[in-house]
Amino acid sequence: MGQYTASQRKNVRILLVGDARVGKTSLILSLVSEEYPEEVPPRAEEITIPANVTPEQVPTSIVDFSALEQSEDALAAEINKAHVVCIVYAVDDDDTLDRITSHWLPLIRAKCNPSLDGEGDAEAEAEGDVQREPIRKPIVLVGNKIDLIEYSTMDSVLAIMEDYPEIESCVECSAKTLHNISEMFYYAQKAVLHPTSPLYMMEEQELTSACKKSLVRIFKICDIDGDNLLNDYELNLFQRRCFNTPLQPQILDEVKAVIQKNVPDGIYNDAVTLKGFLFLHCLFIQRGRNETTWAVLRRFGYNDQLEMCHEYLRPPLKIPPGSSTELSHRGQQFLIAVFERYDRDGDGALSPEEHKMLFSTCPSAPWSYSTDIRKSCPINETTGWVTLHGWLCRWTLMTLIDVVKTMEYLAYLGFNVHENDSQLAAIHVTRERRIDLAKRQSSRSVYKCHVIGPKGSGKTGMCRGFLVEDMHKLIGKEFKTNVVHCINSVQVYGQEKHLILRDIDVRHALDPLQPQEVNCDVACLVYDSSNPRSFEYVARIYIKYYAESKIPVMIVGTKCDMDERRQDYLMQPSEFCDKYKLLPPHLFSLKTNKKELYTKLATMAAFPRFQAAWILFYKHSHLRQFGLMTEDPKLWWKAGLGVAAATMLGFIVLKTISAAGAHTR
Repeated sequence: MGQYTASQRKNVRILLVGDARVGKTSLILSLVSEEYPEEVPPRAEEITIPANVTPEQVPTSIVDFSALEQSEDALAAEINKAHVVCIVYAVDDDDTLDRITSHWLPLIRAKCNPSLDGEGDAEAEAEGDVQREPIRKPIVLVGNKIDLIEYSTMDSVLAIMEDYPEIESCVECSAKTLHNISEMFYYAQKAVLHPTSPLYMMEEQELTSACKKSLVRIFKICDIDGDNLLNDYELNLFQRRCFNTPLQPQILDEVKAVIQKNVPDGIYNDAVTLKGFLFLHCLFIQRGRNETTWAVLRRFGYNDQLEMCHEYLRPPLKIPPGSSTELSHRGQQFLIAVFERYDRDGDGALSPEEHKMLFSTCPSAPWSYSTDIRKSCPINETTGWVTLHGWLCRWTLMTLIDVVKTMEYLAYLGFNVHENDSQLAAIHVTRERRIDLAKRQSSRSVYKCHVIGPKGSGKTGMCRGFLVEDMHKLIGKEFKTNVVHCINSVQVYGQEKHLILRDIDVRHALDPLQPQEVNCDVACLVYDSSNPRSFEYVARIYIKYYAESKIPVMIVGTKCDMDERRQDYLMQPSEFCDKYKLLPPHLFSLKTNKKELYTKLATMAAFPRFQAAWILFYKHSHLRQFGLMTEDPKLWWKAGLGVAAATMLGFIVLKTISAAGAHTR
């Protein structure tokens, strides 16, 4: 991926204003013709300088203003269209210098903010507008006719700059001798492309809080080993990522020497501290090298307002209907590296403090540690902390249900910089579900199972049981937190798959299910086998939503450790399953601590509408778990003869087709 620039403008528009006869038009004509014009018109026509002849490689339009030819309304329009305004004064005329503060600066502020000019106040109050920050148009002060004097006006101008933060720079020049003409327009360009005010406070002589916050995040991302220092390797990597060039050892030593001289604790163990890093950027700005700091900020996704750019956080991702999103191998490897960096004690789990530090480069954590990730993913059951496996599970869950949020947080954590690519490289878009159904085999590695059942059926306990090694710990536990999803991995034919159980909240038995509550890779309909009125709801749900669909369905009877009761329905669960050609009901209880149910569900999702696969891909010992094995040895003769017959039929068909093709030729 090339160097990212979050807000690179496509053009720059410069407006020149000032009192009459200060030389505005002469400056423009001298720049264009590279010689002083003998005859100067009242106003120069708008000109556009091509990108290839400007220092910043950006097309630049230069607009002249004349009070003799244009109205105040025209001036207001031009001020608002311009990206930067150059206020020109004559260095040999103090009145033109004084009018910068008495007339031009207040005028520009007022035209950019009509409410400051007394216009629209009543309307704003009537509409109840929220107080907004005033718009600050970048300003460059230009002292012309420097060839006529032997002194400088810079001291007076610098005093003005302290009172008006929108003033980006000042320059003295001469339209007659062409002195500093090119520099003047370069400073104007720079004021637009690399503005000072978002980065630096002139009065306090230090970085703005927004700039500090952004640079602190960048420092943390570049601190690969997490020791709060940037060593030579990390600094070189930072240099390559931002400027596509290595940092020469001699220059690196010189940079460290400057930091050490000005900030005693800016260097520690021959590495740069956070204080040293911030000082370095402060020094760049003080020396007029704003473009260096802006290059770093834009490489890390910041726009001109020092906010993360929308295009950086959310690159366009095309997801065909019926496809899903998963973490790619690169995405998983990056997240493993982030986990290991912040697992400071190396215990294979993230404590609440480590988890908080990990997301310190983000606006906030994407989930709650106590009420979300610890309740929806596997954790260390001794400490209650999130393991690496649980960490990857939670990211897998977020990638499936909210891939945009995944891409945002990957950007916050520095994926784009470390991987030198956009977050799209961390996402895998699966093939469409209709293709999986046609092939009767899913290519996905993450499956979503909707768990549906009446209140009190035990479906929440069944979902939580998926996360723990010993389900006995859940017996009698009241689940207070409203966690909708539970995710863990299962082995399907020797391959690791992730299964997401979504607990569908059923408030009332007659409430209809929404399409997003019905559609999934496999449905698990749960009833309480000890409650005679529980199965009816499950049966009605199946008939209404799943009988005609292609979604595999498993019916589960919970609390099988209790006395099984006859259900008050037209058919008993086993009869119902037999009628609709479903697998026999799976009986489940937390007390038995058996996990076969979850493997069954993942297998059905992996091979939708292909019941033979649910048998043939399992070992002999697993067949009874599906309720598809009997003690009758003739079953195996029948299965073997069926496979042989299918093979022979295929051979005959293939031979017939070949013969027909040969006859045609």
